[in-house]
Amino acid sequence: MPAVPIRDPLHGSTGAAASTYVALLRAVNVGGRGKVAMADLRAWCDDIGFKDAVTYIQSGNVVFSSPVTDVVGLSVALADRIEAGCGVRTSVIVRPASELAEVAASNPFLVPGAEPRRLHVAFLADAPAAERVAALDPDRSPPDSFAVAGRHVYLSYPNGSGRSKLTNDYLERTLATVATARNWNTVTKLVELAERSGSGLASGGAGD
Repeated sequence: MPAVPIRDPLHGSTGAAASTYVALLRAVNVGGRGKVAMADLRAWCDDIGFKDAVTYIQSGNVVFSSPVTDVVGLSVALADRIEAGCGVRTSVIVRPASELAEVAASNPFLVPGAEPRRLHVAFLADAPAAERVAALDPDRSPPDSFAVAGRHVYLSYPNGSGRSKLTNDYLERTLATVATARNWNTVTKLVELAERSGSGLASGGAGD
């Protein structure tokens, strides 16, 4: 498919300086379903005008730059291109690199003695309504705990996430929005890649 330039839906083609973003794909390459090759994903990013795309591991994480400021438009453009490329329809959540760095710096569970490998963040497509947040059950899966902060849910799984009832599906049902979770190592690695991309140092794929 020939390259299709991204257009700002409010102002047409944009000539503004590029900013760095991180795109998070929901439920790809899980259990043999939703297969998306990371090399293809980088190529599709280039097709739609995303620059300097870097992927990280197989769970579908892309750091890229674009002058477009409409993150919903960026999300839809990438989701559409993935579907056109391989037939997989997946939700894509896009965050500015600056917002991701703030998420990493504000984890309430990252305290002395905490095990980072037990921490996750669920990224939400929209900020849930207050009544939806109130509907989350703090005693659903002890000793697991959560903290909602805008469009993010910080998760702590002291015994690991494998048997927790604080699942992505539970968060989506209760908060009435799309969610995709990443472990703490992935979050911090994406922050690092985004910083390198902003400095013009990142290229290709990492860990894939």
